[in-house]
Amino acid sequence: MEPVTSVEGRAIPFGAKNVDTDVIIPAAWLKTISREGLGEGAFETIRAQDGNVFDDPEYAGAPILIAGDNFGCGSSREHAAWALLDMGVKVVIAPSFSDIFAGNAFKNGILTVALPQKQIDRLMEVAESDPVTVDLETQTVTTPFQDRFTFEVDPFRKHCLSEGLDEVGLTLERDAVITDYEQRAQADMPWLANKKTQSEGKAA
Repeated sequence: MEPVTSVEGRAIPFGAKNVDTDVIIPAAWLKTISREGLGEGAFETIRAQDGNVFDDPEYAGAPILIAGDNFGCGSSREHAAWALLDMGVKVVIAPSFSDIFAGNAFKNGILTVALPQKQIDRLMEVAESDPVTVDLETQTVTTPFQDRFTFEVDPFRKHCLSEGLDEVGLTLERDAVITDYEQRAQADMPWLANKKTQSEGKAA
């Protein structure tokens, strides 16, 4: 997973409230286990409307999405996070998020930033014409107009996102400790290793 430190660029001024995961990625797209290609189906029902913000060339490849309250509610489908990633979205800013969606986003390297509605409204205004910067290190969202909004983030999630660590990466961080434990366990409890050898022999 790619590290998230500072993300700067155009922000999609979506702003809709109570957007559930079926809107983010419709059920018809859930037949795949691949993370690639889901961006094509992201917000499909909204993209069917003329003049929608997602198909506006001005926001093509935008790394930031600005949404409304309770973003990502509904089902627990992780495909929603995959679809956003495939669109190129690395940060979602909203007043609040579904807990499950926020967890899925974090596990896939997407930073969710919760800000008060007044600040969301300001960012929506700026996003119409100018870029937005989200800095995870300083936990700030800034604009070219000297706006500076601070946000909270769990220290563990901040560490994982900054270092690009998913669950496998976290395990590998402890590789030396795990290896040391296994070596000590084998020395202290050799009968466990013998049982494993016997079991493998029977299976063969």
